[in-house]
Amino acid sequence: MTSTGPATTAGTPPRPEVQRRILTVLVASQILSGAGLAAGVTVGALLAQDMLGSTDLAGLPSALFTAGSALAAVAVGRISQARGRRPGLTAGYLTGAVGSAGVVAAAVADIPVLLFIALFVYGAGTATNLQARYAGADLAASGHQARAVSTVLVATTLGGVTGPNLAAPTGAFAEHLGIPHLAGPFLLSGAAYALAALVLALRLRPDPLLLARTLAEEKEAAAATDPAPGSADDTTDGRAGVVLGALVMVVTQLVMVAIMTMTPVHIHDHGHGTAASGLVIALHIGAMYLPSPLTGWLVDRHGHRKVAAASGITLLASGILAAIAPGDSVALLALALVLLGLGWNLGLVSGTAIINDTVPLATRAKTQGLVDVSIAVAGATGGMASGIMVAATSYPALALTGGVLSLALLPAVAATAYRR
Repeated sequence: MTSTGPATTAGTPPRPEVQRRILTVLVASQILSGAGLAAGVTVGALLAQDMLGSTDLAGLPSALFTAGSALAAVAVGRISQARGRRPGLTAGYLTGAVGSAGVVAAAVADIPVLLFIALFVYGAGTATNLQARYAGADLAASGHQARAVSTVLVATTLGGVTGPNLAAPTGAFAEHLGIPHLAGPFLLSGAAYALAALVLALRLRPDPLLLARTLAEEKEAAAATDPAPGSADDTTDGRAGVVLGALVMVVTQLVMVAIMTMTPVHIHDHGHGTAASGLVIALHIGAMYLPSPLTGWLVDRHGHRKVAAASGITLLASGILAAIAPGDSVALLALALVLLGLGWNLGLVSGTAIINDTVPLATRAKTQGLVDVSIAVAGATGGMASGIMVAATSYPALALTGGVLSLALLPAVAATAYRR
C-alpha cells in the first residue's frame, strides 16, 4: 500500500491537511473573538463614565483591559504549555465571556466596583485573541510560518470591523431586555467569546502544539546525519532571538499605542469632530491588520530581520509625518496613522516569527505568554505616558519621540545578525 502524503503519527492525516484544518478553525474563532473584543472596547469608557457620572475614571477601563490581558497572557501560555493550545485558548475565551457577563450584571445592578472587576476579567479575551496567532504557526511548514501567523491575524479584522457597527443594534436589544443601552455590546462580546471557545474546544483537533511536539520527537528519533537546512538570514542564538523578538514587538506596541492614543485628541483640539478622528482611527486599524498576508510573505521570503528593520523605518516615517503635519490636515494625519499601523504590523509579524524560530517547542507556549505580557505592559505604558507628554510638551513632540525611539530596532537587528 502506498501513502498519499507524508505521514505523521498512526491515524493522523498528512500534515498539510491538518494545518489547513487548524487554520480554518482559528480563522473562525478569530472572527468571533474579534467582534467580541471590538464591541466591548468601543463602549467600555462610555459605560464607566455613565455609571460614575464623571469622566475622572473613564480611562480606567482601558487600563483594566490591559492589566487583565497581561495576567491572562501568562495563564493562557502556561495552560497551553502544559496541556496544549486547545485548552489554553478555550479557557481564555471562556474567561472573557465571564467578564462580559459580569459587565452586564454590573450595569444592571449599577455597581461600579463590580464593573471594574468584570472589565479586568474581560481582558482575558484580548490576550487570548492575540495568543491565537502562535497556534497558526505550530504546524506550518518551514518557510510558511509567518504567512500562517498572518492568516490568523487578518481574520481578527473581520470581527473587529463588525463588532463596533453592532453597538447600536445590540444597545437597542439590551434596552428591550431591560438592560442599560451601553451594556448591549457586552452581550455581543459574551456570546462571541463563548462561541469562539466552543469552536476551539470542538474543532481544534488535533491540538497543533501537541502534534508539533510529537512530530519533533519523531524527527529527532529518526534523524539522519543531515540536519534540515535553515535560512542563513534567520539563524539566531536562542536567547538573543527571544530578546530581539520581544524587543521588536514591545517597541512597536509602545510607539503605536502612544501616538494612536493622542491623535484623536490632537484632531479634536484643531476643531474637527468625531467623524474625522473616527475615520483616521479606522484607517489606522485597517493598516494594522489588513497587510498581514503581505507581511507574512515578506518575512518568509526575505527573513524576519529585514522586516523588523523595515518596521523601525516605517514607524520613524510615521512619527516624522505626524509631527510636521498641520493640525488641521486630516489627510496627512490619516497617512501618518496608516504608516503607524503598517509599522506595527511589520513588527508584530516579524517579532512573532523570531520567537517561533528561536524558542524550542518544549518551552514555546510559556515563553510566548511571557512575551505577550511585555507587549501588554508596553501598550499600557505608551497609553499613559502619551497624555502626560502631550500635556508637558506637544503632540508633535510625542510623535517625533516615538519615531526616534523606533530606530532602536535597527542596531538591535544588526547586532543579532552577526551574532553567530
